[in-house]
Amino acid sequence: MTSAPGQPSARTVVIIPAFNEEQAVGGVVRDVKTELSEATVVVVDDGSSDATASQARQAGADIVLRLPYNSGVGAALRVGLLAARRLGAQAVQCDADGQHPADAIGGLLAKLDGADIVVGARFAGVGDYRVRGPRAWAMRLLSRIMSRVHRTRLTDVTSGFRAFGPRAVQLLSQEMPAQYLGDTVEALMIAREAGLVVTQVPVAMRQRQGGRASHLAIRSAIYLLRTMTIVVLAGIRHLATLGRRGGAKPGKG
Repeated sequence: MTSAPGQPSARTVVIIPAFNEEQAVGGVVRDVKTELSEATVVVVDDGSSDATASQARQAGADIVLRLPYNSGVGAALRVGLLAARRLGAQAVQCDADGQHPADAIGGLLAKLDGADIVVGARFAGVGDYRVRGPRAWAMRLLSRIMSRVHRTRLTDVTSGFRAFGPRAVQLLSQEMPAQYLGDTVEALMIAREAGLVVTQVPVAMRQRQGGRASHLAIRSAIYLLRTMTIVVLAGIRHLATLGRRGGAKPGKG
């Protein structure tokens, strides 16, 4: 029997996409197992060249899936959502670098009672996590756009700390984009097209506990441009989908 949405149980899958995170992934797995002992922890090793997979297994991950080459967070998350779908479970996405506190997962799951996707938000009044420069500008702009799209206040739409209810698992296990920001921004556009309800909960996030950040200072200058490109492409996709749905003409009797 499937558990009710929003309840951490054996029907909850915690998905941890990981790329070269041998220093931190073990601690993340152990923290999640401590907080949610009945949950199924699925680590998706996204083509790592280090000991990420073996560290995850040693730490007690229930399932470790290895992709043959680095495909991006969206692809890894989609694999994890497929596993959750096959298990008939709700799901939580959690980073492998230790930024997402395992003790906040319960708060995300609780919100699934009234939503399909719950975003753990860094910039919602709790914690002292800060981002500066072009990344901060891009994040604020994206959040404003997505807040209008979903008609609710969203302050951190690039957060990779999320809970997914049954409808979201079903949809995004099939349609999760693999490209840059596809797992965050475009996934929210797809959710909107499907009529899914999105909300957020404030989370005090930590700095990464090991490894190397994917957004280095030298790349921050191009972050804003890339993000705006994603917004335009996602908007075009959104409009095209609406056009296909509304363009069909009724047949003649």
